[in-house]
Amino acid sequence: MLSFFKNIFEKKPVQKERLPFYDIVCPYCFSKFPPDQVVFRATHHRDDDEDYALQEDEILNRFRDKFGLDSIDEIEAVLDPALVPEENKIFVDNVLAGLTDRYGMVTKKRLCPKCHNELPISAGKAPSNIISIVGASQVGKSVYMTSLIHTLQKMTASNFHAACMPLNAEISRKFRENYEQPLFEQGSLLDSTQKEKRQEPFIFQFIFKDGQQAPLILVFFDVAGEGMVDRDYLDIYAAHIKNSAGILFLVDPLQIKTIRDKIMINLGDRPGEFTARYDEPRDVVISLFENFIGYEQQSKTDIPTAIVLTKSDMLHSLKDEDGEYIKSNSNVFQNVVHKEYFNLAEFENINGEIRRFIEKVDRPFKDALEVYFTNIAYFAVSSLGSNPVNQKVSGVVTPIRVDEPFIWLLHELDYIEGRERS
Repeated sequence: MLSFFKNIFEKKPVQKERLPFYDIVCPYCFSKFPPDQVVFRATHHRDDDEDYALQEDEILNRFRDKFGLDSIDEIEAVLDPALVPEENKIFVDNVLAGLTDRYGMVTKKRLCPKCHNELPISAGKAPSNIISIVGASQVGKSVYMTSLIHTLQKMTASNFHAACMPLNAEISRKFRENYEQPLFEQGSLLDSTQKEKRQEPFIFQFIFKDGQQAPLILVFFDVAGEGMVDRDYLDIYAAHIKNSAGILFLVDPLQIKTIRDKIMINLGDRPGEFTARYDEPRDVVISLFENFIGYEQQSKTDIPTAIVLTKSDMLHSLKDEDGEYIKSNSNVFQNVVHKEYFNLAEFENINGEIRRFIEKVDRPFKDALEVYFTNIAYFAVSSLGSNPVNQKVSGVVTPIRVDEPFIWLLHELDYIEGRERS
């Protein structure tokens, strides 16, 4: 009877520190599996053994084709640990980390069994924490992702005794050439991600200098906004979102009709397209519900979700002393740097103000969030610091509060402590 009541009241899932290892979430295809299901890439090839000859990896090429990447003609063989004697397996911290093949060669190149991409070294030894960025079209996900990673690398990581590094050289090159340099060096806005162009994930590691603290794997998926209200398209990424440790839910002020009617914008020659360009934020919530939240316990998700109001610099045109929408001295316009710990006082200020703002301008959206998400907080960010003109940023790009939602997620995942001002 005692064990019966214990099972009822014990918090689920079982606390991770009791487990000898962690389930792996592949940062490429987002499949979830225990560490003993990994496969390995051989470190050599032989012409006299067809099992070890260079060969096409159909599973890897199938994944690459999904993202429009070139196929690889020949590559070293994939080794199945189930066919390897137990004494030839190498375990580190109770995790299968390598094996010695039949020729005495050691390989530690662990692959995801579902897509055959190489897994991070920490996979299985630490939580596979994935951060998703979601939102409808035109909310500025590409720009926000770029501004956030840039800020994490240049400032935030150092403030928390860590380093933010790309997983490999190829990711580093693509991020720098296609995202960071155009925005921060040339002041050019990034083109919206097209639905037909499926961008492979950008994977970064947030590594703490304290070796006792597990690294955090950051997976940023630059998903086309149109896909967030296209069920067939979202199915591809459902596993990504479902297996996320945290969600950054981006909302453009211009998605909200009340705000669109208030903010004066130069519509160009085709003002009729203005409204059609923006999906209502609630539509994205409904799409998420249809694709994964509806299948969760009680049709809710407890994934920590930061509601991020983007392009906060545009709200300057709404501010007044009475504060009908935004006060002149609003927290929204003040940059805040969190260092050593998550400043709870600053968080409560911005969370309360944006929660009230959303409630006033789009109550149906706020109600939908509170129905389906059990752990949400509200933020406002400006990825650029100013409103661009003709797709160009005038002056220096100066992000405002872009890392605050991410730091909140760090706090929610117990990576950093939160406290009032010291």
